[in-house]
Amino acid sequence: MNFHLLSLSEISGSLNTNPGGLDSAAVNRLLLKYGKNLLTETKKKTVWVILLNQFTDLMILILLAAAIISSLLGDLTDSIVIFAIVLINAIVGSVQEFRAEKAMSSLKKMSATHARVLRDGITSIIAASELVPGDVILLEAGDVIPADIRFIETHSLKINESSITGESANVDKSAVELSEGDYALGDRLNMGFKGTFITNGRAKAYVVSTGMNTELGRIARLIQIEDTVTPLQKRLNSFGKRITISIISICIGIFAIGLLRGEKAITLFLTVISLAVAAIPEAMPAVVTIALALGARNLAKNFALIRNLPAVETLGSVTYICTDKTGTLTENKMTVEKIFYAEDLTGQNMFSGKDPLLTAMALNNDVTIENDGTLTGESTETALVRFALNNGFDKNKLEVSYPRVAEFPFDSKRKCMTTIHNMDNGIIVITKGAVESIVSKASVPRKLGESEIILNADKEAANGYRVLGFAAKIIPNLPDELDIENIESDLTFLGFACLIDPPRVEAKEAVEQCREAGIIPVMITGDHKLTTKSIASKIGIITSASDLVLEGTEFEKLPDDVYDSVAESVRVYARVNPEQKLRIINALQAKHHLVAMTGDGVNDAPALKYADIGIAMGINGTEVSREASDMILLDDNFATIIKAVKLGRTVYSNILKFINYIMSGNTGEIMAIVLAPFFGLPIPLLAIHILWINLVSDGLPGLALAYEKPESNIMKIPPRSPKENIFSPGTAFRILRIGFLLGLVTVGTQAWAMNNNIAHWQTMAFTVLCFSQMGLAMAFRSRFSVITAGVFTNWRMIGAISMTFILQLMLIYIPQLNIIFKTQPLSLRELLITIVLSSIVFWVVEAEKFIMNLKHFNR
Repeated sequence: MNFHLLSLSEISGSLNTNPGGLDSAAVNRLLLKYGKNLLTETKKKTVWVILLNQFTDLMILILLAAAIISSLLGDLTDSIVIFAIVLINAIVGSVQEFRAEKAMSSLKKMSATHARVLRDGITSIIAASELVPGDVILLEAGDVIPADIRFIETHSLKINESSITGESANVDKSAVELSEGDYALGDRLNMGFKGTFITNGRAKAYVVSTGMNTELGRIARLIQIEDTVTPLQKRLNSFGKRITISIISICIGIFAIGLLRGEKAITLFLTVISLAVAAIPEAMPAVVTIALALGARNLAKNFALIRNLPAVETLGSVTYICTDKTGTLTENKMTVEKIFYAEDLTGQNMFSGKDPLLTAMALNNDVTIENDGTLTGESTETALVRFALNNGFDKNKLEVSYPRVAEFPFDSKRKCMTTIHNMDNGIIVITKGAVESIVSKASVPRKLGESEIILNADKEAANGYRVLGFAAKIIPNLPDELDIENIESDLTFLGFACLIDPPRVEAKEAVEQCREAGIIPVMITGDHKLTTKSIASKIGIITSASDLVLEGTEFEKLPDDVYDSVAESVRVYARVNPEQKLRIINALQAKHHLVAMTGDGVNDAPALKYADIGIAMGINGTEVSREASDMILLDDNFATIIKAVKLGRTVYSNILKFINYIMSGNTGEIMAIVLAPFFGLPIPLLAIHILWINLVSDGLPGLALAYEKPESNIMKIPPRSPKENIFSPGTAFRILRIGFLLGLVTVGTQAWAMNNNIAHWQTMAFTVLCFSQMGLAMAFRSRFSVITAGVFTNWRMIGAISMTFILQLMLIYIPQLNIIFKTQPLSLRELLITIVLSSIVFWVVEAEKFIMNLKHFNR
């Protein structure tokens, strides 16, 4: 029900209650009907179910099969490594799922534990879980509101609703009945919401909704969803399926060809199994995890904390960033940017020749200036005091000359606040508030009409400013009885101040970088439309007339088909609720966009869960929003998101480099085994050679690729399409081309050695294949030449190649290893020949990159 639109009599009638409260019989009946005032959870998965789910991924099943086969072939080292990789992967996945469970428990912590309730005409304190719709509760400053309520009476009541509505300032509440219309949660001034807390005043209210029927309950229901699968996880799953089909097809083909050539079935079977194990990129889960962990570590250094490891890569894929305004794009610090003086100077005599407007700004507030200069108070008032102080008007010093003797606090009906001060020749009254309210109580300058002042104020409001007017008057003495209407009449208008939460200095540049990277920034906020539009224009989110601005109430009325047609054109959403944020995400995802969503309040938690990547605020964020997120901004800064995007793209780029490298190498091994029989040659590699290359030659340099620095143009290219798989157009053909060359060089070495009657031709072929992959690793470090990228910019790669080179030499020259790996020592000449032949693949790939970059430059 729209309780905010109902009169108090209609509410008491619909809930069968009255201002004196319910009786015990009614409470018992309603408890049976509505249940306890608690947030309920869906059934949790057990620890074992979560752990076993980690082993259902196709790539993991393939790796387990490879480990079992390797152990049956006697290669326990390879089996142990694979089992370790799979176990680590399962533990990481389980921890992430456990973390996802925490958002709900954090939400529960927000609920009040006790409530003061009127029942049977008696006030008592009960457990908040026992409240029912129709109960009458009493509240005061410091209380957490225990259920959704409709106020019966209020006294100077202010509530912090930021966690539910996103509104950063305390909200003045009243029991007034609202006129018909569409009201966002933040505009329902006669309502209070479960989990918010009272900062000032006291109230009496009807409980209208409890438990999961409250606004907090709706949020709880929305966040209890399965975690979304990241683009990287989708791509790796697709990659696993493709590689499985390819490996099985190739192995069957090789086995059939071998049988037709008359080779022994058992020998063929062992070779085919070894080849299958070699073709599976066992190191891939380890490299992916290391690349993601490195990205997470680098992000932490840049004030971004990763909670969900695959989210590191997701950052690099986003096409839309839906960001909050306050504190993320702006400084979260209200500031006076300009002031407007009344044209006549009648107010000058009020404060002994001092500037009347600045004096009024310094005195009319409840701000406290601490000994260290810190200002404590409401954000708008501290901005006014800070501006006055910076212009030489110190509140503490002025209060010595003008001590406060009385006040009328702000209320939403009068739309103003008045303070009364002693002075040498009488009493000074200062009033501050909405300009139209102040002008109606004051005489205005002769040169300016009342309408012109309001017009000027409205013009500034349209530019996104919060405008506050000031007026004052002198009276001879303080009346015995203060009548608010008499005190706030016959004032002299002094002028008005324009305040705004200014954009961060770095926000405009960050938005520009966002656009250059092909990412569209969208502002979603609980603030008002005019303020939001102004900030968005200043920082470059709105750049043309085609960029749309939607307010929550307008958005609510749009049919789905109409909204879907304009969703990609909307750049600003103002005064939106949690369900509307989900609608935004769903509409963009339906158009194949990857959406990052920022948030700091409890109301943002569902959107953070539904988005492809949820980004919570570390400074101003609630615990619930942080637990629902994938990443936490430790500095609440939009510019940090752009740095994170760059790192995310780097991580994915490095994973792709590894996959290209390892698949090219594995294809080379397959080609060497396939090509040799076609040239009438024996198979050049033994099973143990293939497993060695798989473990060492693939593993060490492959891991080093995870440490590559970002390419120079990484933020100049558009995001990858969510539909794009790991093998982008041309990639599969390139892998086959390089793999074929690698296999050809290996078989060519074998043919040359056999033709020259070199007995240890197999050792030469094995070494050429191993060393060729070292050159391949160097070539795959960058899309630019090795010289341009820098030979020594990744010292881990140099270390990995050096280590692999030394290990391979040990296999060749240590007699004990000769026996195990069926190798023979090479002469210096033979070793030099293998090194020269191994460089062929490196130079061909470098030449290919040069030609591709030249074509790109010419275009």
